[in-house]
Amino acid sequence: MLKKILTGAAIAALAVGLGACSSTRPADGGGDAAGGSGDCNVGIAMPTRSLERWINDGEQLQKKLQDAGCTVDLQYADNKTDQQISQIQNQISGGAKILVIAAIDGSTLGPVLQEAKAQNATVIAYDRLINGSENVDYYATFDNYKVGTLQGQFIEEQLGLKDGKGPFNLEPFAGSPDDNNAKFFFAGAWDVLKPYVDKGQLVVPSGKSPANDDAWASIGIQGWASDKAQAEMDNRLSSFYGDGKKVNVVLSPNDSLAIGIEASLKSAGYTAGADYPIITGQDADKANVKAILEGLQAMTVWKDTRALGDRVFTMIQEIKDGKTVEVNDTKTYDNGKKVVPSYLLTPEVVVKDDVQSKLIDSGFLKASDVGL
Repeated sequence: MLKKILTGAAIAALAVGLGACSSTRPADGGGDAAGGSGDCNVGIAMPTRSLERWINDGEQLQKKLQDAGCTVDLQYADNKTDQQISQIQNQISGGAKILVIAAIDGSTLGPVLQEAKAQNATVIAYDRLINGSENVDYYATFDNYKVGTLQGQFIEEQLGLKDGKGPFNLEPFAGSPDDNNAKFFFAGAWDVLKPYVDKGQLVVPSGKSPANDDAWASIGIQGWASDKAQAEMDNRLSSFYGDGKKVNVVLSPNDSLAIGIEASLKSAGYTAGADYPIITGQDADKANVKAILEGLQAMTVWKDTRALGDRVFTMIQEIKDGKTVEVNDTKTYDNGKKVVPSYLLTPEVVVKDDVQSKLIDSGFLKASDVGL
């Protein structure tokens, strides 16, 4: 477990972000770019505004830090690695002493993190592990393998696979090949499902069935793009599901892919009902919760990103105050240069009957967000 003590006087103004990116500055009461608490200057680098969850994550953490008197520079990089690197460089030159980075491509940030190290900045990898650098101090995320395990176990239970039922037609998908988390999601699910593929209880008509966990990227959807998932599902349905053959279950690692897959199924004539495929997801995005309520998606794995933001906020306070940073995993996340001390939060399954009690009553979503 690492211990970081930050020192230094008040820092200079943060550099203005790139014109193509989204940049936010402290609100009234939270200090200005040259002010703040002086020893709590934080740069937050998020990957994109195209996914709802990253908007929520960034803005919620920013508000907590501003309310605590920190100077905060929040940037979104439009899923462009070069843009994210430039934003982080601006944050470093602007005096950021703590960097919170949700990497677009976790293998490309080594040089810029070396710059951060030279400025004595502490780096927290946010939800996505940063690979190939010894200059990653901490990692905060959900138990990503558990996310996939929950998806696999849900399919196993819903289809009665433990009882020997089958065969069922399965189409598995995986996440973006440049996202380190995607391999954990897939491994968790595939470790549950592949034995049933081997037994013939699950059949993959498209042949898109990785031989093992390590081959997951062969079915990965770049950028977690809904339209790419839709196009891939369109191709599978048109090529392998003629003569009345139907898909029974789709392993989708997150909600963004699930939305594309559901659009493809709709175009192919699938409608909600007893014969509609089981589709998994992750993130509890508003559109997907609506789909769950409408019978077009079976479940989503909910990661309460407010809890993740709270944990990172606590880490930042511990770093700022020179305290030992609490972690609960020092073995799992080897980035190729070091095992990064990590804090893992627990995800949970949400199905139709859980939407009110888990998502709305908790304040994660408003009833009006999902048509209730």
